[in-house]
Amino acid sequence: MTMDRYAFQYCQKMVVFSKEGKRVLLCKRKGERDYEGIFSFIGGKMEVKDRSIIEGLRREKNEEVGRLFKVKIYPTFVTQAFFRKSDGNSMVLPHYYAQHVSGKVKLNEEYSDYQWVGLKDLEKFEPKIPTVPAMVAQLIRLKKIMKNEEYIVL
Repeated sequence: MTMDRYAFQYCQKMVVFSKEGKRVLLCKRKGERDYEGIFSFIGGKMEVKDRSIIEGLRREKNEEVGRLFKVKIYPTFVTQAFFRKSDGNSMVLPHYYAQHVSGKVKLNEEYSDYQWVGLKDLEKFEPKIPTVPAMVAQLIRLKKIMKNEEYIVL
């Protein structure tokens, strides 16, 4: 049995809700084969140097939207997605609930634009990754059992 049989990328995402919880942050991908010009959540692949999932989330957040953009995440529960890229590689994508705490978005070179999209406008908003509304809905359901003291600020 070879390891190739189990090869996949672990790509954690943060679904960042606004402070009041009525909007979600979507960033427009740039330079990506599968989702060029499409709005998605922030986050990315775990790297060998990441000592923990939380460290990987912090690194990705800092790289993609800046160190001064602070969020609190709920690390206890996630909602999952699976995606097969156009090159045949597979990805497991846990989505974490996050809430904006402070700071402005400062995009890196992976993105060309961002928008805070109202939850009521999310279904019609385009172009977006098709799973965005479902992931948001699932995390809103999970929020009902989240405890404030369990959040971690990144």
